[in-house]
Amino acid sequence: MTGTTSVVVERRVAASPGRVWESITDLRDMPRVLSGVEKVEVLTQGGFGVGTRWRETRRMMGKAATEEMTVTACEPPERYVTVADSHGMHYVNEITLHPEGPAVSAGTTTLRMTFSARPAHDRKPGLAARLMNRFGAKAVARALAKDLAEIAAAVESRA
Repeated sequence: MTGTTSVVVERRVAASPGRVWESITDLRDMPRVLSGVEKVEVLTQGGFGVGTRWRETRRMMGKAATEEMTVTACEPPERYVTVADSHGMHYVNEITLHPEGPAVSAGTTTLRMTFSARPAHDRKPGLAARLMNRFGAKAVARALAKDLAEIAAAVESRA
């Protein structure tokens, strides 16, 4: 992998951006919402915002992988960006929320996730980069779409 590889997925959620935002920024609840996440360890104090850091352990391809995520941009309830550096790779994940229709509390939100991976140095690629190389962007997109579907199910069930 020589350059940046990006995958974009989106999902409509039958809830307002505010309700979706509450769910996607509730780090301690993430293992309950996302079946692929085994553990989250929040490393910073206070609310969710720029500088928030956590360790996230996911099971992918039968193996547990732990990455440390850092929020680098945060504009509630519209978007946030996280970065992680692991095994010579630099990962960027941007989540955006766009309201659809009238701005009412029971509205609909388009939730979009953009995941990018690029080499940080001339080192061994990390797990996500190997996934993108081995299985292609379509497989990564399916995994991200599953996350978005699980987020939608959790938010919509709380309506």
